[in-house]
Amino acid sequence: MSRLLVKKSVAAIQAEGKSNHLKRSLGPFNLISLGIGAIIGAGIFVITGTAAAEHAGPAIVLAFILAGIACAFTGLCYAELSSVLPVSGSAYTYAYATLGELMAWFMGLLLLLEYGLSASTVAVGWSGYFVSLMESMHIMIPPEWAHATYGGAVTLADGSTVEPIFNLPAFCIAMLVAILLTIGVKESANVNNIIVAIKLAVILLFVGFGVFHIDTANWTPFIPPEISEGKFGYSGILAAAGMIFFAYIGFEAVSTAAQEAKNPQRDMPIGILGSLVICTILYIIVSAVLTGIVHYSKLNVPDPMAIGVDAMNLPWLSFLVKIGAITGLSSVILVVMYGQTRIFYIMSSDGLLPSIFSRIHPTFKTPHINTLLVGFLIGTAAGLTPISTLGHLVSMGTLMAFAVVCFSVMYLRKKEPNLVRPFRTPGYPLVPILGIVFCLYLVYGLPTEIYKLMGTWLAIGMVFYFFYGYKNSKVAKGTAAAAPKVAPALPQHTMPRPHTPAPYNPTPAAPYKPVTQPPVAPAGAAATAVVVSKPVEAPKPAAPAPVAEKKPAPAAPAKPVAPAAKGKPAKRATVKKVTPAKKPAPAAKKPAAKVPVKKAAVKKAPAKKAPVKKPAAKAKPKKK
Repeated sequence: MSRLLVKKSVAAIQAEGKSNHLKRSLGPFNLISLGIGAIIGAGIFVITGTAAAEHAGPAIVLAFILAGIACAFTGLCYAELSSVLPVSGSAYTYAYATLGELMAWFMGLLLLLEYGLSASTVAVGWSGYFVSLMESMHIMIPPEWAHATYGGAVTLADGSTVEPIFNLPAFCIAMLVAILLTIGVKESANVNNIIVAIKLAVILLFVGFGVFHIDTANWTPFIPPEISEGKFGYSGILAAAGMIFFAYIGFEAVSTAAQEAKNPQRDMPIGILGSLVICTILYIIVSAVLTGIVHYSKLNVPDPMAIGVDAMNLPWLSFLVKIGAITGLSSVILVVMYGQTRIFYIMSSDGLLPSIFSRIHPTFKTPHINTLLVGFLIGTAAGLTPISTLGHLVSMGTLMAFAVVCFSVMYLRKKEPNLVRPFRTPGYPLVPILGIVFCLYLVYGLPTEIYKLMGTWLAIGMVFYFFYGYKNSKVAKGTAAAAPKVAPALPQHTMPRPHTPAPYNPTPAAPYKPVTQPPVAPAGAAATAVVVSKPVEAPKPAAPAPVAEKKPAPAAPAKPVAPAAKGKPAKRATVKKVTPAKKPAPAAKKPAAKVPVKKAAVKKAPAKKAPVKKPAAKAKPKKK
């Protein structure tokens, strides 16, 4: 049981944030823009109409407020944790440091569900606006290639139905975003900044013109009477808040960029809270204007804002809104896919996923294989699955992850009270407790079918963990193998210490190399002979140091081999054979019988020939 609860130390997590291989290029403005790019998207352009038509009516405004309050509590907790643990991984990393490896894997499954399926959900919404825009330009896309495979028959405008094959536009946008993220984060952040500016401009235009077309009768009754559980009434507001909650994952996606922020301990809280406040205000305003222009019963369509603009009789604004929706949803896919790849990256670095997910491109410095694979999986899910099936699963994963984050703040406050916290959650411990309560309350309002799907997903994930992650966890291996690694390391370091003369061998070897080319044999013979014949001189280890310095001087002029061989080896022998001198003490006769006899017999012959022929010719000119 203790193996499953092994924790990743806070010091190790902080060290990863300082020594990561990702490029730090994101400032506070980039992080706020990153959060806005993720939050403002599906919530306004797609989910707002569906939640109002099926659950809350005009009270969708209250649903956004309820979801915004839960996000505010969670956002304050995220801000503290991201400043203390400024690494990629988000709730996965926080759970690893507080609740242990099993809970961290559980959180990883929730985040994979949250990010992956939310990107697929947004890709489906993007496909709807793109097809509508093409139709307004008289470019028709076959409906069977614009709807999910398992979404059921599609009813056309003339009343006929077709069976969908694959949502090709959704798949294409997912792969396009994956390629953009592979090129680099800085380039992707710059593109995202442009998209966010266009999106906000379109939303402000819609609100500015829509205010003058509000019919207050559409707000009556503000809370429609309850038809069934989750269908209008107060239970409908709760269901709508749970349905639209996944649109708030943007500020959490900011926390996954901690390893690429220039100053994470200062910029992460700014990025998280700043994007959350701006987007919550925009959500409330847009939903109020939309339900005031068009009756909520007419908003159960993939493009509710386009319906609202059409009610104003402003075709040019309708075209701009569709453009804004396409760019807005594109930025959501970009940010959410970015967060998914970084969670894969950190889990792979911990050994819970294969190493291919943490491989960095040498030029772009991004996890390229990870990004392209994630893009393919997200696009495939978007092409096969309808948006209605994905939304609630994403919301449940998000809410459960947020609850763990709030608990992690309380755990670290008690377990690590002396940690440096550049940002501290205000109102502690009330704020984390309220965050947990609100998140679990919204989970309670989700349909019961979602619990079955969630259980199936978690069971599959746990099987993978025990077959792969449990065996390859680097954190568990490090703690388990720390003691055995130290024991064998001690003799390895202590064994060379008795052989202190060993380092002296390389120093004479450097000047010795040019001399040894002609007289390799004689030098060795003289060395061995001197050692054997003069064992008494062996205990002179102090003398070689000054003598060795004189060797290079005569080495250059001493071209006659014989005199050089007689003088130098005798001096070198005491340097080289200091260690053998200790061994011959018990048995000094054995090397005398074996080594010198053979070498002396072979090497004395050239020693005699050298002084007879060569020195005789060269010695005469010296005497003259």
